[in-house]
Amino acid sequence: MTAEFPRPPSFSLPELYAALHPVTAPATQSVFENWGRTFRCEPLAIFDPTSERHLELIVELAQREKRTVRAVGVGHSPSDLACTSDFLVRMGHMDKIIEVNAEKQYVIAQGGIILQRLHAALDAHGLAMINLGSISEQTLAGMVTTATHGTGYDHPVLSTHVLAIRLLLPDGSRITCSRTENVDIFMATLCGLGATGIILDIKMQVTEKFRLREVQETQPFDEVVNNLDSIFRSSEFVRLWWWPQDRKIRVSAMDKSIEPKRPLHSWLWHSFVGYHVVQLLLFIGLLLPSFNISVGRFTSWLVRNRTVAVDDSLNVFNIDCKYRHHTTEWALPYDHAQACLRDLRDWLEKEFADPNGLRPHCPLELRVSAADEVWLSPSYGQRTCWIGIMQYKPYGYNVPYRTLFRSFEDILIRHGGRPHWAKAHHLRPDDLRALYPRFDDFRAVLARVDPQGMLRNEYVGRHIFGAEGPRFSERVFKTRL
Repeated sequence: MTAEFPRPPSFSLPELYAALHPVTAPATQSVFENWGRTFRCEPLAIFDPTSERHLELIVELAQREKRTVRAVGVGHSPSDLACTSDFLVRMGHMDKIIEVNAEKQYVIAQGGIILQRLHAALDAHGLAMINLGSISEQTLAGMVTTATHGTGYDHPVLSTHVLAIRLLLPDGSRITCSRTENVDIFMATLCGLGATGIILDIKMQVTEKFRLREVQETQPFDEVVNNLDSIFRSSEFVRLWWWPQDRKIRVSAMDKSIEPKRPLHSWLWHSFVGYHVVQLLLFIGLLLPSFNISVGRFTSWLVRNRTVAVDDSLNVFNIDCKYRHHTTEWALPYDHAQACLRDLRDWLEKEFADPNGLRPHCPLELRVSAADEVWLSPSYGQRTCWIGIMQYKPYGYNVPYRTLFRSFEDILIRHGGRPHWAKAHHLRPDDLRALYPRFDDFRAVLARVDPQGMLRNEYVGRHIFGAEGPRFSERVFKTRL
């Protein structure tokens, strides 16, 4: 593979350490914790590079000392995907906007930019992202390498909007990959888990700024599930929230609009009751698990009325996550969604009827995405229905979730579910190979660009290469149970 740029001259080890001293965190600060405060690690060293030159030096140091390197953003992934016991590289300073082209509707930005800052830059040029997930507190590189998704029957995962990526490879060279150049590396990187190279910058297709008109209505579970396909096709963007405790589903249907803005917000309902009162009830449910059924019914009742809002796309796509939480999400073949939802309903009804059964307190979120060709995308080769479940942590206290999530996952797996890569899951290479036709092609790219495994942290080693030993989270992280 030919590098696009000459490699930097080699240094002696003392010179390398001296050159990196300004971007190395003191030993007392060598702790990394994800956003949900569910995983933490203590890397050997943490770096905060401010230039590509710093990144080159970090890679060279890792080569010399035979260490792995993990580039991370804000750590929003609710798993150990961003964690390592070796070199951790925080990309927060690699957040520049390189170019915004309003005529051709694309943007080039460094991978460490947080989506919120990217939105502001696009908005200033009358542009916006084509689709969005539920949050913008993640980096552009994190969005791409985990195949983050929004919702929309004809909208694929967000990685498919990428036109080109520039990478720093483990050998110190830099390459550009796209659908016409280094194609295999490009298709691997679009959901590459940070293992194909350190993302330097990304060129991405965007669109004209637009507003969305969102209509929300609550309907009975059976009515929605019986008409699931027509509901998901009814608007350009549709997402659902299912309260199994109340046997109700909230349908959010969003379409582009030129109407005047009518944002929906009430301090009483969305801030005081919807945040503070609900959090108190969640805390009571932590002490008295049987109370969680009532909590679910109450939060379902809070949003039962039909509402209509019109706002900029960003403000409609993104939602308030409210509290830190545990979560898992799986994508199953779209045609399996109705049967899977009924199985989930039957399982949860049994739990609610059992005095000692599980007591989830949150709604489940359902979204849809079109098929794509990204090798490790959960939507590879098939339209998918995404189903996510979470357990909030009121006031930061932990809640039981493992048994609940494992039972949920078992049902999704029976229906052909694939895990969201940013979330924690237990599938190993043989399981994933059966789900992803290009799984071994992905491994072959990693073996070629990173033969020494520099970019393989414990998550990648475990799920992609079948590394033995206990789960890293149980062995090194302190999950607060």
